[in-house]
Amino acid sequence: MSKDKKVYFISGGGTGGHIYPAVSILQGLLQCEDTEKIYYVGNPKNMEYDIIKQYEEVEFLPVTVSGMPRKVSFDFVKWVCKLEISLWKALFYIKKYKPDVVFTTGGYVSAPIAFMASFLKVPLMIHDCDAVPGLVSKTVAPFANKVSVAFESSKGLLKSKNIICTGNPVRSEFLTVSKEEAREKLGLRNKMTILITGGSQGAQTLNKTAIIIAQEIVEKYDVQLVIQTGKKNYDEFIKKITEYFPNYKMNTNLVIRPYFDEMFYALKSADIVVSRAGSLSLSELNLCGAACILVPYPYAAADHQRKNAREAENIGYALYCEDKDLDGSTLIKMLKSLFENPDKIAKMSEASYKNAKPYAKEEIIKNLKALVK
Repeated sequence: MSKDKKVYFISGGGTGGHIYPAVSILQGLLQCEDTEKIYYVGNPKNMEYDIIKQYEEVEFLPVTVSGMPRKVSFDFVKWVCKLEISLWKALFYIKKYKPDVVFTTGGYVSAPIAFMASFLKVPLMIHDCDAVPGLVSKTVAPFANKVSVAFESSKGLLKSKNIICTGNPVRSEFLTVSKEEAREKLGLRNKMTILITGGSQGAQTLNKTAIIIAQEIVEKYDVQLVIQTGKKNYDEFIKKITEYFPNYKMNTNLVIRPYFDEMFYALKSADIVVSRAGSLSLSELNLCGAACILVPYPYAAADHQRKNAREAENIGYALYCEDKDLDGSTLIKMLKSLFENPDKIAKMSEASYKNAKPYAKEEIIKNLKALVK
């Protein structure tokens, strides 16, 4: 291996909020001439495995640790054992592959490699996507050589002498795919399009409401509707929508998918997006310039989704709705206030674009490379 070539470890797993920022950095590093090899440390039972295996140049290194049980029980004992095994695996991976630098995006999956990188004095950079940093980020930050965050407000919540606010890195396709290309990819026409998505895991409240309003949206108003149900909710969703809308398969205005591996096509196709208010989702939505209706998950850690959604409302690119208040008539009313008012959508779109941070990936990679000796 040439001394000028660099080996990178990247880790982040469990949910799209941890995985996709890591994938964005991975994409950027693959384009760098001085990249020798990239290894991705993740749980093979999680969605990161299916995503990373699409990149033939990247080798997946498995660890089996997952979220920590909240109560002391037999499951907690099993979790401790898995964590210990994962720590030893992380030690083995570092000794064998000798990374020049480690980059993680949070979640329990990234904890073993982050701790071992710090212990073995391998340069470590972590990125936290949320307005309220997670437990792993808070624990690891004091030992990391560099910390990047998506929000200025996060700086005061992490103990680090080397912390920067970059925004969230997003996949390159959010900058390159056009609305027309996205619609063509999904078999849609070039007309008003609404996307309802509960994120990578799906959301029961959004799914139930989508079932109720689908027929009215696509038939009465002749608006295109794209729905991501989440993989675990898809079968139940199809069963229920068949009861409400028996001929849903015949309507070309309606697209229903359990999950979009290439979520940028769904987001870029939409004029209006109804979604939760996770930090990464909002970063992606800003780059797409869609008007938003945000329904924050009410049980998110430190209530960060409500804070995100209120900030988006104040900036001017989103309407706000509490989860408990969402029903068919409420959502129809909010959607009509937008798709019957193109000027309002245009103003919200402009506000969304202004809030975007399109160069977060480049800034993070620059700082990551600066750690390499």
